[in-house]
Amino acid sequence: MTTPSPTANVLSMTEVSAPNFDLNDEHRSLLEQMTRSARAHFSHDAAQRDLEGKWPENGFRRLADMGVLGASVPEQYGGAGFDLFSAGLVGQAIGRIDPAVSTSWQSHDNLCVNNLYQNGNEVQRRKYLPGLTDGSRVGAIGMTEPDAGSDALGGMATMAVRDGDSYVLNGGKTFITNGPIADVVLVYAKTAPERGKKGISAFIVEKSFAGFSASSPFDKMGIRASPTGALYFDDCRVPAENLVGAENNGIAVMMSGLDIERAFCSMMVLGMSERAVELSVEYAKSRHQFGRRIGDFQMIQSKLAEMYVGLETMRGIVYRALAMANAVGAGQAGRGEIHKLSAAAFMYAGETCMRICDEAVQIFGGSGFMRDTEVNQLYRSAKIQEIGGGTKEIRRLIIAREMLAD
Repeated sequence: MTTPSPTANVLSMTEVSAPNFDLNDEHRSLLEQMTRSARAHFSHDAAQRDLEGKWPENGFRRLADMGVLGASVPEQYGGAGFDLFSAGLVGQAIGRIDPAVSTSWQSHDNLCVNNLYQNGNEVQRRKYLPGLTDGSRVGAIGMTEPDAGSDALGGMATMAVRDGDSYVLNGGKTFITNGPIADVVLVYAKTAPERGKKGISAFIVEKSFAGFSASSPFDKMGIRASPTGALYFDDCRVPAENLVGAENNGIAVMMSGLDIERAFCSMMVLGMSERAVELSVEYAKSRHQFGRRIGDFQMIQSKLAEMYVGLETMRGIVYRALAMANAVGAGQAGRGEIHKLSAAAFMYAGETCMRICDEAVQIFGGSGFMRDTEVNQLYRSAKIQEIGGGTKEIRRLIIAREMLAD
């Protein structure tokens, strides 16, 4: 009897290629191109704007000049026509340079513009998308309320009552990125409160509508140059034609957007983490103590190694989550594997970014504790990545519930 070779049923290396877990040449080129462009447009005044809590002058015009407004919107509406993954690379690139700008861009471009494109009708697209993609109008999303943060659905108190050919909105939103400067806000309100979460609708509200107002920018710990504030609706009359999707179907619009948001925002967190590691390596090479560069000491080397492992692990899950979101599209989000994976990617990215930035400050020592240093800015901006878009605790609940679902 002939004994088969142990490799008889194994394909040779020339017959099968290993999967590629990295960016392809096109994506890598886009990422580097966007990094250079973001640096040219925003790096020169980023430190001062962070100290002052000031949005850059003509900030959205600068983003339009970069060609990244409406990144995932077709060119016929003024967008760049990128797929969602490529658009996410833009967020990663800007996150390397200025997390505040990346935050405001993501709120505008993903939460508002992409959401309007995905869920709005053709009339709404043609009316609102051109101005949102050429930098003349700023977008935001109105979901969080003073008593409805993690319980954004069940605790929502903002009401919308149909009155003829309009809806009348009353209530308020808070912690709204771009709120103080927004021209167009995608607002969620209850139209059938007796139906609970299934009685929420989405509306396009313009800054010019009577009864709508916004606060001044809040004074925040991090991402200070990104304006965050409160929105107020006092008998705000919104045309019925500004209802997005069907009445009482806002939860579908909201949940699909949240999954994409978590995957999308994770890319900015990756960019921030990359910059923190880069700064730490540069400092470890240049800073000398006891007659040696601090990078020669094993404790510093251990920190750098842990930061590298966290960064590369983050890169893997973040890219995978956004690639899945790119494949399934908005219509299938809000449930299943993408719901779980996007929460996992944002949870891991946020927590790992916080650890990386903490170690970066430690490597910089006293210099890192100074408010005007870039590494300090990154540290202060990292904390919100464990809170916004659903806290890290909520992200864990989403993951576990999907794991246990029948």
